[in-house]
Amino acid sequence: MNPLRVAVIGVGRLGQEHARVYAGLPDVTLAGVFDTDRGRAQEVAGRHGAVVFSDLDALYRAVEAVSVVVPTTSHFDVGRQALDRGMHTFIEKPITTTLQEADALIDLARTRRVTLQVGHIERFNPAVRALDGLALSPGFIESHRLSPFDPRGTDVSVVHDLMIHDIDLIRHLVRSDVVQVDAAGVAVVSDQIDIANARLRFHNGCVANVTASRISLKKMRKMRLFQRDAYLALDFLAGQAEVYRLADGASIDPHLARPGTVALPYTIPTPDGRTRQVLCERPAVPPAEPLALELAAFVRAAREACPPPVTGEDGREALRISLEIVEKIQQGL
Repeated sequence: MNPLRVAVIGVGRLGQEHARVYAGLPDVTLAGVFDTDRGRAQEVAGRHGAVVFSDLDALYRAVEAVSVVVPTTSHFDVGRQALDRGMHTFIEKPITTTLQEADALIDLARTRRVTLQVGHIERFNPAVRALDGLALSPGFIESHRLSPFDPRGTDVSVVHDLMIHDIDLIRHLVRSDVVQVDAAGVAVVSDQIDIANARLRFHNGCVANVTASRISLKKMRKMRLFQRDAYLALDFLAGQAEVYRLADGASIDPHLARPGTVALPYTIPTPDGRTRQVLCERPAVPPAEPLALELAAFVRAAREACPPPVTGEDGREALRISLEIVEKIQQGL
């Protein structure tokens, strides 16, 4: 099988990383890059032995797949061109700025029978991969995604810049539809919402309290999930998950225990007189760069004509909830 020929459209801070990863993936050829800043495009292309394309038409004639890593406001126009030319297309989050645009891209990908994947990279974080195989049924979720101020990204609200990561991830973990949204937020140092809190209620009864800020002193990327007899703590910066469970008796239940499970030095009495042991597990996963896993999944979906791990519909639903959050905040201002 010939290598998949891929190009990156937009090689700013994140697009450069896409180019680097594609250049190192097996059975992939980084055929070229395009950027309105030609000097930057030449620098990135030279680093990886790729071609600089001066126009997108020439790029589309030379490749089979593209990563669209341009400003959000250009996602639709560039994505539509790529899909219409039959390109397998990866678009960074958010998929577009409006639901109508998202619907148009989804329909176009279906009509052209090509892959459309949206870049929700936290799906590939080691802390999330560590949950594979665990039975999840959270009843309450709390997440905090906080960052110091950075002018990059202030063309959109903090909801679309940061919170949307957690919106997509929570949907993925809960596997139920959002039926109610309440939100509050405020603009502080930009013209967009800089700090926001949303309360999401799902059809299955789960509630998620989601906070995002880009005016904090320190970075924080944490999520906590609470379910019957279990508490899960995810640290996305550390790439680590901790799972706390309750087990009957004073020793570890072999049916609950997996390698790395330890009994904490205390127990919890129950109303019926039993004693329950607190178990802590720190599931380990093989080390791997999330972006490399994400783009490898895109390449695999394009090659095998199978659904990508984050579909256009997933991206649309994350956008829909984000737009509703922003609308609720604006109504309250």
